[in-house]
Amino acid sequence: MITVNNISYSYPGNPNPVFSDFTLKINPGGIYGLLGANGTGKSTLLYCIAGLLKPAQGSVDINGTDTFRRLPSTLSEIFLVPEEFDMPAIPLADYVKQNAKFYPRFSVEQLATYLSHFRLTPDIHLGRLSMGQRKKAFIAFALACNTSILLMDEPTNGLDIPGKVEFRRAVISAMTDDRTIIISTHQVRDLDRILDHLVMISPTGVVLDRSIASLQREFQFIFSQTAAESANALWVQPAPGGFNIIRPRTEDMEETDVNLESLFEFAFSNPEIFKQS
Repeated sequence: MITVNNISYSYPGNPNPVFSDFTLKINPGGIYGLLGANGTGKSTLLYCIAGLLKPAQGSVDINGTDTFRRLPSTLSEIFLVPEEFDMPAIPLADYVKQNAKFYPRFSVEQLATYLSHFRLTPDIHLGRLSMGQRKKAFIAFALACNTSILLMDEPTNGLDIPGKVEFRRAVISAMTDDRTIIISTHQVRDLDRILDHLVMISPTGVVLDRSIASLQREFQFIFSQTAAESANALWVQPAPGGFNIIRPRTEDMEETDVNLESLFEFAFSNPEIFKQS
Protein backbone atom coordinates (compact mmCIF):
# COMPACT_ATOMS: atom_id res chain seq x y z
CA MET A 1 0.00 0.00 0.00
CA ILE A 2 1.08 3.56 -0.75
CA THR A 3 0.13 5.95 2.03
CA VAL A 4 0.55 9.70 1.64
CA ASN A 5 0.40 11.02 5.19
CA ASN A 6 -0.62 14.68 5.54
CA ILE A 7 2.23 15.97 3.40
CA SER A 8 3.10 19.60 2.78
CA TYR A 9 5.51 20.60 0.05
CA SER A 10 6.73 23.85 -1.50
CA TYR A 11 9.41 24.34 -4.12
CA PRO A 12 12.34 26.57 -3.07
CA GLY A 13 11.64 30.23 -3.78
CA ASN A 14 7.91 29.67 -4.24
CA PRO A 15 5.84 30.78 -1.25
CA ASN A 16 2.74 28.95 -2.50
CA PRO A 17 2.69 25.32 -1.36
CA VAL A 18 1.99 22.61 -3.89
CA PHE A 19 0.54 20.46 -1.10
CA SER A 20 -0.68 21.38 2.34
CA ASP A 21 -1.81 18.57 4.65
CA PHE A 22 -2.45 16.31 1.65
CA THR A 23 -3.50 12.70 2.28
CA LEU A 24 -4.09 9.79 -0.09
CA LYS A 25 -4.05 5.99 0.05
CA ILE A 26 -3.36 3.79 -2.96
CA ASN A 27 -4.26 0.13 -2.56
CA PRO A 28 -2.05 -2.45 -4.27
CA GLY A 29 -3.01 -3.68 -7.72
CA GLY A 30 -4.58 -1.90 -10.68
CA ILE A 31 -3.92 0.94 -13.08
CA TYR A 32 -4.57 4.34 -11.54
CA GLY A 33 -5.16 7.50 -13.53
CA LEU A 34 -3.86 10.61 -11.72
CA LEU A 35 -5.67 13.66 -13.10
CA GLY A 36 -5.65 17.36 -12.29
CA ALA A 37 -5.21 20.77 -13.85
CA ASN A 38 -1.75 22.19 -14.57
CA GLY A 39 0.10 23.08 -11.39
CA THR A 40 -1.94 20.89 -9.05
CA GLY A 41 1.03 18.73 -8.12
CA LYS A 42 0.62 15.53 -10.13
CA SER A 43 4.30 15.27 -11.00
CA THR A 44 5.32 16.42 -7.52
CA LEU A 45 3.20 13.67 -5.99
CA LEU A 46 4.86 11.03 -8.17
CA TYR A 47 8.31 12.29 -7.17
CA CYS A 48 7.34 12.22 -3.50
CA ILE A 49 6.11 8.64 -3.85
CA ALA A 50 9.39 7.72 -5.57
CA GLY A 51 11.38 9.22 -2.68
CA LEU A 52 12.98 11.88 -4.87
CA LEU A 53 11.34 14.81 -3.05
CA LYS A 54 11.04 15.15 0.71
CA PRO A 55 7.86 16.73 2.08
CA ALA A 56 8.35 19.57 4.53
CA GLN A 57 5.81 17.85 6.72
CA GLY A 58 4.30 14.38 6.68
CA SER A 59 5.63 11.36 4.81
CA VAL A 60 4.98 8.96 1.98
CA ASP A 61 5.14 5.32 3.04
CA ILE A 62 5.17 2.13 1.02
CA ASN A 63 4.16 -0.81 3.18
CA GLY A 64 5.08 1.24 6.25
CA THR A 65 8.52 2.44 5.05
CA ASP A 66 9.17 6.12 4.35
CA THR A 67 10.23 6.25 0.69
CA PHE A 68 12.59 9.19 1.31
CA ARG A 69 14.79 6.88 3.36
CA ARG A 70 15.63 5.47 -0.09
CA LEU A 71 16.36 2.00 1.18
CA PRO A 72 17.53 -0.40 -1.56
CA SER A 73 14.69 -2.76 -0.68
CA THR A 74 12.21 0.05 -1.33
CA LEU A 75 13.84 1.54 -4.43
CA SER A 76 14.04 -1.86 -6.10
CA GLU A 77 10.23 -1.95 -5.98
CA ILE A 78 9.68 1.49 -7.58
CA PHE A 79 10.30 2.68 -11.11
CA LEU A 80 9.54 6.22 -12.28
CA VAL A 81 9.10 7.14 -15.94
CA PRO A 82 9.36 10.96 -15.92
CA GLU A 83 7.82 13.13 -18.60
CA GLU A 84 11.28 14.19 -19.78
CA PHE A 85 14.41 12.07 -19.54
CA ASP A 86 17.76 11.43 -21.17
CA MET A 87 19.17 8.11 -22.28
CA PRO A 88 22.84 7.59 -23.11
CA ALA A 89 23.87 7.08 -26.74
CA ILE A 90 24.75 3.42 -26.24
CA PRO A 91 23.29 0.08 -27.36
CA LEU A 92 20.21 -0.94 -25.42
CA ALA A 93 22.03 -4.11 -24.36
CA ASP A 94 24.67 -2.00 -22.59
CA TYR A 95 21.97 0.12 -20.93
CA VAL A 96 20.32 -3.05 -19.66
CA LYS A 97 23.63 -4.40 -18.37
CA GLN A 98 24.24 -1.19 -16.41
CA ASN A 99 20.77 -0.74 -14.92
CA ALA A 100 18.86 -4.02 -14.77
CA LYS A 101 20.89 -5.26 -11.80
CA PHE A 102 19.06 -2.81 -9.51
CA TYR A 103 15.76 -4.62 -10.13
CA PRO A 104 15.80 -8.25 -8.93
CA ARG A 105 12.82 -9.32 -11.07
CA PHE A 106 14.03 -7.77 -14.32
CA SER A 107 13.29 -10.05 -17.28
CA VAL A 108 15.22 -9.96 -20.54
CA GLU A 109 12.52 -12.09 -22.13
CA GLN A 110 9.79 -9.68 -21.10
CA LEU A 111 11.85 -6.74 -22.34
CA ALA A 112 11.92 -8.34 -25.79
CA THR A 113 8.15 -8.82 -25.61
CA TYR A 114 7.47 -5.21 -24.62
CA LEU A 115 9.84 -3.95 -27.29
CA SER A 116 7.94 -6.01 -29.84
CA HIS A 117 4.74 -4.24 -28.78
CA PHE A 118 6.47 -1.01 -29.81
CA ARG A 119 7.90 -2.57 -32.99
CA LEU A 120 11.45 -2.36 -31.65
CA THR A 121 14.11 -5.03 -31.27
CA PRO A 122 16.64 -5.69 -28.47
CA ASP A 123 19.60 -4.87 -30.75
CA ILE A 124 18.66 -1.17 -31.07
CA HIS A 125 21.17 1.63 -30.39
CA LEU A 126 19.65 4.31 -28.18
CA GLY A 127 21.67 7.08 -29.84
CA ARG A 128 20.11 6.34 -33.21
CA LEU A 129 16.48 6.50 -32.15
CA SER A 130 13.99 9.31 -32.50
CA MET A 131 12.59 10.90 -29.34
CA GLY A 132 9.42 8.83 -29.60
CA GLN A 133 11.37 5.61 -30.12
CA ARG A 134 13.59 6.35 -27.10
CA LYS A 135 10.47 6.85 -25.01
CA LYS A 136 9.11 3.50 -26.18
CA ALA A 137 12.42 1.80 -25.34
CA PHE A 138 12.48 3.38 -21.88
CA ILE A 139 8.88 2.36 -21.17
CA ALA A 140 9.67 -1.20 -22.30
CA PHE A 141 12.63 -1.28 -19.90
CA ALA A 142 10.47 0.10 -17.09
CA LEU A 143 7.84 -2.59 -17.59
CA ALA A 144 10.48 -5.33 -17.75
CA CYS A 145 11.83 -4.30 -14.32
CA ASN A 146 8.71 -5.88 -12.79
CA THR A 147 8.60 -3.46 -9.89
CA SER A 148 5.49 -3.64 -7.74
CA ILE A 149 5.01 0.12 -8.23
CA LEU A 150 5.39 1.80 -11.62
CA LEU A 151 4.95 5.58 -11.79
CA MET A 152 4.49 7.20 -15.20
CA ASP A 153 4.31 10.95 -15.82
CA GLU A 154 2.62 11.85 -19.13
CA PRO A 155 3.88 8.67 -20.80
CA THR A 156 1.98 9.19 -24.06
CA ASN A 157 3.42 12.65 -24.72
CA GLY A 158 5.63 12.43 -27.79
CA LEU A 159 4.09 9.18 -29.02
CA ASP A 160 2.36 9.04 -32.38
CA ILE A 161 -1.09 7.48 -32.76
CA PRO A 162 0.22 3.93 -33.36
CA GLY A 163 2.59 4.43 -30.42
CA LYS A 164 -0.31 5.24 -28.10
CA VAL A 165 -2.11 2.08 -29.15
CA GLU A 166 1.09 0.11 -28.61
CA PHE A 167 1.52 1.73 -25.19
CA ARG A 168 -1.92 0.61 -24.05
CA ARG A 169 -1.26 -2.92 -25.29
CA ALA A 170 2.09 -3.09 -23.49
CA VAL A 171 0.71 -1.79 -20.18
CA ILE A 172 -2.22 -4.20 -20.20
CA SER A 173 0.08 -7.13 -20.91
CA ALA A 174 2.35 -6.09 -18.01
CA MET A 175 -0.36 -5.97 -15.35
CA THR A 176 -0.48 -8.50 -12.54
CA ASP A 177 -2.62 -8.67 -9.41
CA ASP A 178 0.19 -7.37 -7.20
CA ARG A 179 1.40 -4.57 -9.47
CA THR A 180 0.30 -0.95 -9.13
CA ILE A 181 0.70 1.45 -12.04
CA ILE A 182 0.01 5.15 -11.49
CA ILE A 183 -0.21 7.26 -14.64
CA SER A 184 -0.33 11.04 -14.49
CA THR A 185 -1.78 12.45 -17.69
CA HIS A 186 -3.63 15.23 -19.44
CA GLN A 187 -4.24 12.95 -22.42
CA VAL A 188 -7.25 11.18 -20.94
CA ARG A 189 -8.43 9.81 -24.27
CA ASP A 190 -5.17 7.86 -24.54
CA LEU A 191 -5.96 5.92 -21.36
CA ASP A 192 -9.71 5.78 -20.85
CA ARG A 193 -10.02 2.08 -21.72
CA ILE A 194 -7.21 0.76 -19.52
CA LEU A 195 -7.72 2.52 -16.17
CA ASP A 196 -9.09 0.66 -13.15
CA HIS A 197 -9.20 3.62 -10.78
CA LEU A 198 -9.24 7.42 -10.91
CA VAL A 199 -7.68 9.93 -8.54
CA MET A 200 -8.32 13.61 -9.25
CA ILE A 201 -6.45 16.18 -7.22
CA SER A 202 -6.57 19.94 -6.76
CA PRO A 203 -4.50 22.36 -4.66
CA THR A 204 -6.92 21.76 -1.79
CA GLY A 205 -6.74 17.97 -1.83
CA VAL A 206 -8.33 14.92 -3.39
CA VAL A 207 -11.41 15.74 -5.45
CA LEU A 208 -12.26 12.20 -6.55
CA ASP A 209 -10.90 8.79 -5.57
CA ARG A 210 -13.05 6.11 -7.17
CA SER A 211 -12.82 2.90 -9.13
CA ILE A 212 -13.98 2.92 -12.73
CA ALA A 213 -16.39 0.09 -11.89
CA SER A 214 -18.08 2.12 -9.13
CA LEU A 215 -18.47 5.11 -11.43
CA GLN A 216 -20.07 2.91 -14.08
CA ARG A 217 -22.49 1.52 -11.51
CA GLU A 218 -23.50 4.96 -10.24
CA PHE A 219 -23.51 7.11 -13.38
CA GLN A 220 -24.40 6.82 -17.03
CA PHE A 221 -22.32 8.68 -19.58
CA ILE A 222 -24.09 9.30 -22.89
CA PHE A 223 -23.84 11.46 -26.00
CA SER A 224 -27.00 12.96 -27.42
CA GLN A 225 -27.54 15.07 -30.51
CA THR A 226 -30.22 17.00 -28.63
CA ALA A 227 -30.73 18.06 -25.06
CA ALA A 228 -33.88 15.92 -24.86
CA GLU A 229 -32.09 13.20 -22.88
CA SER A 230 -30.75 15.66 -20.33
CA ALA A 231 -33.74 15.32 -18.01
CA ASN A 232 -32.45 14.66 -14.48
CA ALA A 233 -28.90 15.09 -15.79
CA LEU A 234 -26.15 15.92 -13.35
CA TRP A 235 -23.96 17.40 -16.08
CA VAL A 236 -24.59 18.57 -19.64
CA GLN A 237 -21.65 19.66 -21.75
CA PRO A 238 -21.91 20.93 -25.35
CA ALA A 239 -19.85 18.82 -27.73
CA PRO A 240 -19.43 18.79 -31.52
CA GLY A 241 -22.75 17.61 -32.90
CA GLY A 242 -24.58 17.44 -29.59
CA PHE A 243 -24.10 17.08 -25.86
CA ASN A 244 -22.14 14.91 -23.43
CA ILE A 245 -24.42 14.03 -20.55
CA ILE A 246 -23.84 12.50 -17.12
CA ARG A 247 -26.91 11.25 -15.31
CA PRO A 248 -27.63 8.97 -12.37
CA ARG A 249 -27.84 5.31 -13.31
CA THR A 250 -30.51 2.97 -12.05
CA GLU A 251 -30.39 -0.83 -12.13
CA ASP A 252 -32.54 -1.01 -15.28
CA MET A 253 -30.12 1.21 -17.23
CA GLU A 254 -27.16 -0.25 -19.08
CA GLU A 255 -23.64 0.52 -17.96
CA THR A 256 -21.60 2.83 -20.18
CA ASP A 257 -17.95 3.68 -20.60
CA VAL A 258 -16.79 6.57 -18.42
CA ASN A 259 -16.28 9.78 -20.37
CA LEU A 260 -13.20 11.06 -18.55
CA GLU A 261 -13.33 14.57 -20.00
CA SER A 262 -16.92 15.07 -18.90
CA LEU A 263 -16.23 13.48 -15.53
CA PHE A 264 -13.25 15.77 -14.99
CA GLU A 265 -15.34 18.90 -15.55
CA PHE A 266 -18.22 17.53 -13.50
CA ALA A 267 -16.05 16.49 -10.56
CA PHE A 268 -14.21 19.79 -10.29
CA SER A 269 -17.46 21.74 -10.59
CA ASN A 270 -19.22 19.56 -8.00
CA PRO A 271 -16.58 18.21 -5.62
CA GLU A 272 -19.09 17.83 -2.80
CA ILE A 273 -20.80 14.98 -4.68
CA PHE A 274 -17.73 12.76 -4.57
CA LYS A 275 -16.59 13.77 -1.10
CA GLN A 276 -19.89 12.51 0.22
CA SER A 277 -19.78 9.23 -1.75
